[in-house]
Amino acid sequence: MAVVIPFESPSLSIGRLIDLVAPDMDRVNATILSRTGSEVTMIPEIANHLITSGGKRLRPMLTLAMARLMGYAGDGHVKLAAAVEFMHTATLLHDDVVDESEMRRGRLAARMVWGNEASVLVGDFLLGQAFKMMVEVGSLRALEILSTAAAIIAEGEVMQLAAAKNTATTEDEYLSVIRGKTAELFAAACEVGPALGSRPKDEQSACRSFGMNLGIAFQLVTTRSTTAARPRSSARMLVTTSVRARSPCLWCYLTAAAPRVSASSGGARWRTAMSPTPISNRRSR
Repeated sequence: MAVVIPFESPSLSIGRLIDLVAPDMDRVNATILSRTGSEVTMIPEIANHLITSGGKRLRPMLTLAMARLMGYAGDGHVKLAAAVEFMHTATLLHDDVVDESEMRRGRLAARMVWGNEASVLVGDFLLGQAFKMMVEVGSLRALEILSTAAAIIAEGEVMQLAAAKNTATTEDEYLSVIRGKTAELFAAACEVGPALGSRPKDEQSACRSFGMNLGIAFQLVTTRSTTAARPRSSARMLVTTSVRARSPCLWCYLTAAAPRVSASSGGARWRTAMSPTPISNRRSR
């Protein structure tokens, strides 16, 4: 049984985390830029198109912070953090092709500029670079964690394809999808820090659990925010888009958090859209 937590809360910031890892993040960013280099000019063009488009770099920051928290004093966490970011960037390039997305972070998606084939192949290049850096660090445990995460993320993407076509997807099934496609990389990003520092298994597990739960919360809030940003005057479009956007049971969470707007401003239609009643059972309008 799930506990629904209101999305509205006092303003929070990751500013303290950013300040904490700022020196190491400078090194991570330098590593990212150097590792996108290639004699094939299209590779850095596509990679940098996405990498320089913004993004919070939250996953590599978690790797750096957890490594320092566990007392790691070497340099391997910098390459692992860059590897985590490359894995994330590769999944975005692949996702945009699968989802036929036109925009990413306020820019045209790479596939819209260079095509689907190039986007997929550059994503593969970034994954290759990520694994190369993992090997260079020399930690078999870190390599195991991140390579396992790569496989689980791919499984999550395939699960998502099936869920997107099923409007009867349950809450547990939806959570399984986001654990795989989103939260797993958060978990791995947090787990490799203590693994690199050879910390006890219980400490590694605690860091992994933190990352997993943070990743689940991150995806729920992100999906809710992007969905709720759509025009309220088109409630049916909201639900249809939610399903197409791979959140077939998102309304289970939105029901408690949906804005309470008046009937005169479309509140009735909004609440109908948020109803857990399957779309197929609703009367067409």
